[in-house]
Formats: sequence, structure tokens, C-alpha cells
Amino acid sequence: MFVTLTANPSVDRTIEVDRLIRGELHRATGAHVQPGGKGINVARALVRNGLKARAVVPAGGADGDHLISLLRAYNIDVVRVRTAEPVRSNISVVEPDATVTKVNESGPHLSGAELETLCDTLMSHVADAEWVVAAGSLPPGAGEDFYADLIARLAPTGAKVVVDTSGPAFRTSVKAGPALVKPNLDELEEAVGRQLDTVRDVVDAAQELRALGAGTVLASLGSKGAVLVEDAGVWCANASAEPRSSVGAGDAMLAGFLAAGGSGPQALATAVAWGAAAVSLPGSTMPGPEDVGARRVRVDPRPEWDEKVRE
Repeated sequence: MFVTLTANPSVDRTIEVDRLIRGELHRATGAHVQPGGKGINVARALVRNGLKARAVVPAGGADGDHLISLLRAYNIDVVRVRTAEPVRSNISVVEPDATVTKVNESGPHLSGAELETLCDTLMSHVADAEWVVAAGSLPPGAGEDFYADLIARLAPTGAKVVVDTSGPAFRTSVKAGPALVKPNLDELEEAVGRQLDTVRDVVDAAQELRALGAGTVLASLGSKGAVLVEDAGVWCANASAEPRSSVGAGDAMLAGFLAAGGSGPQALATAVAWGAAAVSLPGSTMPGPEDVGARRVRVDPRPEWDEKVRE
């Protein structure tokens, strides 16, 4: 069983337009409403590919009701923690070349009691969990040590913990010793405090995170694929994709990595295949087996260290 915690979920509305021009009236060419948040996306991807996933989410208000109904339509085992303030809404405007303009609300303020209930609820639903995915931004009211404290509480359960977040909460969580972290390039740069231009730079930064406490680092690099750094070695992987929307592609990548065992080059290949498939789909649609298919992925055990990682 995979268990995900999305501390700041959302109802995501994706609008497709021919071209986004500031200050102009636009006619949408497509629209999608989907449950949002990194942990939720991971759960959606896993379930679409025949695996069992449980999503723990705080959800208040009418938008919270809407979020839960959307999640249940995906056959996800949903555990709801009711909150006083409503779930946020996020809007993504996508152009034909997959350029995404996002407007994200900050989310509801969760009280100390609500945050404690959220953590207690998660702890009561991880007995059968192999992996626990703590992902996404933190809601107002949560301190930067929220994920770090959660990792400590989960340690006695034996479940392996994944953290995918950003900012101070990410670096603090790394020090708590998660089994896996999945930063994108911007998040990795922020964590180490410098710009990363090459594969060597990314690997060096990943090793810094491992020295701080992270077990494995899976760094997503957009169209440049991904880099995996773990005890057994370093690998790079890439796959071609016809871009439609990059929203949720990193979450699909993480789901693929976990689905394939969460370690080694084969898991990396699966991760990149799922991520590339997600980029080819509208909105934050998660790929299924028919989307991944026989997608070709190139895995390199001997990376080109000086290869540029910026798009």
C-alpha cells in the first residue's frame, strides 16, 4: 500500500488557450477540473496503473466536498480530515507549446489542533504502508518542521518516507532522514543555495542532500529527464514527449519510481516514462498503462558530466 499526505490540497482548474496575452479576452479551447496537490497526483497515478493508494487530505467547505467527490471518482481510498476553512483553488492556463501560467491560492490556515489531527489521522492509516509520500506545499499555520516532525513520528512504523516539497520545509525535512526526496531543478538549487548548470552540478548537489540525511535523491529536470543518486550509483535518464501540459509531470515521475520499486535504474526508467507520458496529456491528467505503453527511455549509467541541464 502507498499512503500519501497532501497537507495543502486544491481543486485544480486547467484552461487551454491558443495564446495568452495579458489584458485580453481569451476563448478557452479546452478546460479540465481535477483534484490537485502533489500527494494526490501521486495517488492518482498509482491507482491508474492498478496499484493501491490511500490519500489523506484536509478538506473543508464546499470546495472540500468537491475535492473529495473528485478523488473518490478515481477509486482512491480517501481519508478526509475536515477543516474550518475551505480547500483552495488553483488555476493553470496552458498554451499549445505547453507553457503554463499558474495562479495558486495560498490555502486555508490550519490551526494547531487541525494540524495535530491531520498527523494523528495519517499515523492511524499507515499500518499497511510500504511507502508514505509527504508532498506539496504546507498550508498557512504549519511550521517549516512539519514534515521533519512527521518523519520522526513515522520512523517506528517501518514505512519508507518520501518528501517532495520546497523552500525551508524541504531542507529541514532532508535533515530528518527521509528514504527518498524528489526535488526539481529549482528546488534543488534553492536547497543548496547556488545555480546548477550541468549534470555534475546536479549530482554534487544531490550528494550534499544525502550528506545532510536523505537516502536517495531523484531530481527531475523537465525536458532533460531525471538524475538518480543513491548508494548503488548514479544514473541519468530521458525520454521524448510531445508536450501538452507539464502540470503534475513530476508527480507522475515520482509515482512511477515508487511503482517500480523505488530504487535502481529500472525504477528510474519507469519514472521517466510516466513523467514523459504525463507531459503529453491535458491538464494534470495522470498517465495509465495505455499512455506509457512502450515509451522508449534512455538510461545512462555513465552520465555526460558536463551536459547542460537547463532547457
